[in-house]
Amino acid sequence: MKMERVLDRQGRWRNKVVAFRMSPEEDALLDAKVRLSGLTKQEYIIRRLTDRKITVVGNPRVYKALREQMAAIYSELQRLTVTEEISPDLLETIQMVALTLNGLKEECE
Repeated sequence: MKMERVLDRQGRWRNKVVAFRMSPEEDALLDAKVRLSGLTKQEYIIRRLTDRKITVVGNPRVYKALREQMAAIYSELQRLTVTEEISPDLLETIQMVALTLNGLKEECE
């Protein structure tokens, strides 16, 4: 049985594998960004590495990711004590959610 090549939108065959290591925290942050973008992880990473624009288009999967991310942020903020500082990763996630929601708001107007 012959396998067909799966080409990208420009007709290129993606046959190169790129791998790298991440900490669990970096992996969680990347996963959150991917879910909120609505793209596949591969497409998200390629667009980020090639400085191409990532435009989030509202769809049920993106709205679900936003809802879940906001619930996680809320839980983390409830866990913090008054004297604890908010982690840079949490601040980055909050900023990412705010930018996504802002973009979706503009899309609706």
